Amino acid sequence: MVDRLSPLDVSFLYLEEPTTPMHVGGVVVFQAPEQGFDHGRLLGLIQDRIALVPRYRQKVRWVPGRIANPVWVDDEEFDVAYHVRRSALPRPGSDAQLRDLVGRIMSRPLDRNRPLWEMYLVEGLSGGRFALLTKTHHAMVDGAGAVDIGQVILDVEPDPQRAAAVRWTPRKEPSDIDLVAGAVSEIVRSPAAAIDAVRSGAVDVRETTERVLRRAAGLASAALTIARPPSSNPLNAPIGEARRFGMSAMRLDDFKAIRRHHGGTINDVVLAIVSGALREWMMTRGESVSSRSQVRALVPVSVRAGEESSGNHIAAFLVDLPVGEPQPVVRLHRISYEMEQLKSTGQMVGAQALVGIAGFAPPTLHAAAARTANDWSRRMFNLVVTNVPGPQFPLYAGGALMLGAYPVVPLAKGQAVSIGLTSYDGGMYFGLNADRDAMTDVDVLAECLVSSLHELLDTVPKNKRKAPTSRGPEPTTAPATKRATPRPKKAAPAAEPASTTAPKKQKVAAPEPAVKPAQVSSAPSRSLAGGSRPPKKPAPPEPDAGAPGQA
Repeated sequence: MVDRLSPLDVSFLYLEEPTTPMHVGGVVVFQAPEQGFDHGRLLGLIQDRIALVPRYRQKVRWVPGRIANPVWVDDEEFDVAYHVRRSALPRPGSDAQLRDLVGRIMSRPLDRNRPLWEMYLVEGLSGGRFALLTKTHHAMVDGAGAVDIGQVILDVEPDPQRAAAVRWTPRKEPSDIDLVAGAVSEIVRSPAAAIDAVRSGAVDVRETTERVLRRAAGLASAALTIARPPSSNPLNAPIGEARRFGMSAMRLDDFKAIRRHHGGTINDVVLAIVSGALREWMMTRGESVSSRSQVRALVPVSVRAGEESSGNHIAAFLVDLPVGEPQPVVRLHRISYEMEQLKSTGQMVGAQALVGIAGFAPPTLHAAAARTANDWSRRMFNLVVTNVPGPQFPLYAGGALMLGAYPVVPLAKGQAVSIGLTSYDGGMYFGLNADRDAMTDVDVLAECLVSSLHELLDTVPKNKRKAPTSRGPEPTTAPATKRATPRPKKAAPAAEPASTTAPKKQKVAAPEPAVKPAQVSSAPSRSLAGGSRPPKKPAPPEPDAGAPGQA
């Protein structure tokens, strides 16, 4: 039976332009084991487990005349060494050099004549570290049950688990005549469905997106939000082909402390921190920030499909971030209140199109967020903020300890930056994908995220904070003091501080609102998906520890 791309998957191929490549990825930093870790070891690990992700040995084959959607076919000339590549930084490589390399690699489109993925081993990082950069097309990792190649190479123990040996023999690639005959046969059997499938991908992608929206709950409420165009700000600008990348690493315990003291969810805290960072960043640019200034974000959030459903589903909310509010606590409460209102009134966009995926699947789940961030982007929202929970226990690749994972979320048209967040083993890891010309100061925004965290954390009494544990990174920067004075740098296992600073902030006591939003608990993150057995004795989550990105 022919494995044909779905209308939504093929729409990503039609959407792709030189300025908006449709691939997602992640930067994962590891501590090399005593025996070392090299390209040969990585190749062996991939070859051992690639059978778990058969799509990664398939390529897209178009039907002549495009009378039907393209199909997945085995790549008879598949060469894993072509896809798993080696790069190196001049020793000792800094994280600034790593970020620059990530930006250059993510700027290049994938080769459509081969399976649509690449992985880079980046050697030479300081402190005996190395990084793996994954790059996978939307069409491969979007959808229920999709698994990314980066998942299957991870283990919950230092000793790699051997997969059962599977001999792969590629199926013969169909000829053009076979493809046309198959398409005609499908059209004869179900002409309406076939025509609709072609139109879904080949015509304007707007039709696909609008169909998704019509199926989403709360159409009337969502339409009211959509009808109000977002305010214009430096986040929206014409973008080119080149990219920059920024990183920030923080401790999950700090987010939990803020949540316990002020209420809401971990995701509310994340959005409040992003709001404060955007406010500070805009001020460094000399932008006008009034009390009514807002930035509209597309935010995917895990929601329960119903009382009878045991799994999680993803709803994408349009959230107006109060960047004009100077008080950090008030920002948090305003966001908590808005999120509660959005959930209760059903103001969600594309809820049926976004799917929840168990385990640690950042590229897969971050791809779900970017699914709606294309044709509507400039008239609906200013940026995408994704927040994906990961496992709160250590993971390994070929004996190398995973230190942190930074997502790379693709840019939509007219949007200068996207913000992705992944939690892992006590850490919170922000990845900022930005246009190279429109966001020359992406590192400033990365610093502003940490500064915004400190601003909120300062409102929590020290006796209500938990003592730092061994898990999680040290904050990548200290709170800002003066714009002209560099911030003190503190080494972190997974990321170095950015080199730029933010302006001086005035400390003002944050008033509490008259009524606090109700605190919403969330489900803990689940175990690793993709070939690894669960940990022998995983530590139980704290009672109040909400998983990031979950309602």
